[in-house]
Amino acid sequence: MKKVIITAKVEDSAKWEEGFRTHGELFKRQTCASPIHISIQEGNEVALIFEVENLDTYMKILETEGPAAMANDGVIRETVKIFVMDKEFHL
Repeated sequence: MKKVIITAKVEDSAKWEEGFRTHGELFKRQTCASPIHISIQEGNEVALIFEVENLDTYMKILETEGPAAMANDGVIRETVKIFVMDKEFHL
């Protein structure tokens, strides 16, 4: 499975989280595994960690359906950063 990290600023973190938690079916179609890790910081900054079974499916749905979901949840689109983890360091 691939790990994807998304960071962004949101207008209101409580409203964002409430909306985010309604997208379970979307995340299932994106092949996301449970749990999705969530961090909310001061200044309405959020970070998410997804583990996905099929990265192509995940990205395609993110590109087509993600913008509307993000707008609905109050994500400030120009602050979104997406990281696909492609390296590991084993201790």
